[in-house]
Amino acid sequence: MADLFDHSASGRDVPEPSASRPLADRLRPARLEDVIGQNKALGPEGPLGAMLNAGKLASLILWGPPGTGKTTIARLLADQTAMRFVQISAIFSGVPELRKVFEQAKLRHGNGQGTLLFVDEIHRFNKSQQDSFLPHMEDGTIVLVGATTENPSFELNAALLSRAQVIVLDRLTLADLELLAQRAEQELAQPLPLTGPAREALLEMADGDGRALLNLIEQVMGWAVPEKLDTESLGSRLMRRAAQYDKSGDAHYNLISALHKSVRGSDPDAALYWLARMFEGGEDPRYLARRLTRMAIEDIGLAEPQAQAICLEAWQIYERLGSPEGDLALAQAVIYLALAPKSNAGYVAWKSALRLARETGSQPPPKHILNAPTKLMKDEGYGAGYAYDHDTKDGFSGQNYFPDGMTRPVLYQPPERGFERELGKRLAYFAKLRAQCSAG
Repeated sequence: MADLFDHSASGRDVPEPSASRPLADRLRPARLEDVIGQNKALGPEGPLGAMLNAGKLASLILWGPPGTGKTTIARLLADQTAMRFVQISAIFSGVPELRKVFEQAKLRHGNGQGTLLFVDEIHRFNKSQQDSFLPHMEDGTIVLVGATTENPSFELNAALLSRAQVIVLDRLTLADLELLAQRAEQELAQPLPLTGPAREALLEMADGDGRALLNLIEQVMGWAVPEKLDTESLGSRLMRRAAQYDKSGDAHYNLISALHKSVRGSDPDAALYWLARMFEGGEDPRYLARRLTRMAIEDIGLAEPQAQAICLEAWQIYERLGSPEGDLALAQAVIYLALAPKSNAGYVAWKSALRLARETGSQPPPKHILNAPTKLMKDEGYGAGYAYDHDTKDGFSGQNYFPDGMTRPVLYQPPERGFERELGKRLAYFAKLRAQCSAG
């Protein structure tokens, strides 16, 4: 009996006629060297190339966006190492299915044949399901090849990751997609009925996904058109593929990181681009408003105090207007933040103050700055010798406000940028007065 989910030659149905098979299936590479766009992983100097050259295939996690060849690579690895290829999906499989797969793999192992178990969407398995692979990986019953579009560092157990090498697959470039389109034209024995710019637009629509491109090409080749279509005609017939964006996944964190660093790097054009990418992906504008306010506090601070107010006003405007009108307020806030002078001096000072507070424990304030509402407290010296700054020359007493015996630290050090240049002058002025008071 054929194995459960067994896609080896012995377990397949009779192949369909070529013309009735999807184009993506007809163009599936027969050799690893024919896989497009993944030479970094598959080349002689790449991790998979090195493994195959050494004749030893270890368990793998293939991490990359959709349409980059994860399933194809797993199949070809099984072919090249003469292992039985078994495929399951973490979306549709549970413990009973896994148990059957392991039992069948154990029988093959006893007969001298290895099993390459390909698990699509492996990050969908919970911790206990992921743990169930470990003993079978360790005793050689299976070589696990997992596929995921999510960051394995966050989605897979440390125990599983320690037993598998993560292979990063790249999003296909426009050059890769063009090569794939040429292969499709050769397979179909006809050129795409598109002008040059329309052809480029079709490649852009695929958004780095080879499978998506082949599906688009099948649609275009099915049209009966008297002449080549231009970009406008193509756009009216095809909807642009939605950008890959998961509001709780890698794309979310990668894009907000890109936005934040573009603002920090004073590049308003790049910041607007990443903001637009997040809007197009369906990100919650309130989340963006919150993050912009955080940028104003952490990366601009007192170098431009108005930045925080700008962000809060943009947030409030969005709450009142909603999309799309309120989106512009957030975009303008991004421009303002990107062009504002940058400083993390307040952030650094606060972190230093927290660290100092932890290190100094529970040292009390000096008694001269403590209030003395009772006679006992007065007798204990509370408030004795306190100088009321408003009654002193220059409105500055120069007294010590740190715990007695503590060396005076320097926590806030403003840079020579924006408004903090003025604050630096004030610090220097008060330091000079403090020194005079101490000397007097």
